[in-house]
Amino acid sequence: MKMFVCIVFASVCVASSHAIAGGPDDILGLWNTEKREAMIKIYNCSSKYCGKIVWLNEPNYSADSKEGTPGAPILDHNNPNPELRMNPLIGSQILFDIVYAGENVWEKGKIYDSDNGKIYNSKMTLISPDQLNMRGFIGISFIGGSTIWTRTKTVTK
Repeated sequence: MKMFVCIVFASVCVASSHAIAGGPDDILGLWNTEKREAMIKIYNCSSKYCGKIVWLNEPNYSADSKEGTPGAPILDHNNPNPELRMNPLIGSQILFDIVYAGENVWEKGKIYDSDNGKIYNSKMTLISPDQLNMRGFIGISFIGGSTIWTRTKTVTK
């Protein structure tokens, strides 16, 4: 009987550790940014993880826009690569070469901020199955900013 109780207890411990620990592909899928202004698709790229913009709340320039043709798709005009500045923001890659470090943490990658055209080091922490803490920083992780992305199932139309 003691052996049975020990086996059941060990099984419960193993099962609950898997629910908490997760795996490297747990970040794959669609994520809304904190302000729900954009949706990012995180996907495998070789043995690393990348992400691109698949939806924007305001995908086109407004009627009073000074940056682009009113009604036309918003372009990646802040991109540090001049060849990419005429590309629409939707479809632009913003996460590069992120590596799974274990224990729900992905790091050593880069994140591109299309608002200012800067590229930062990045670290992501899956804080729940549907919440991802995205941190962008220069140098060490303590100097930077964080935002929470929320998992979504479908691209908003």
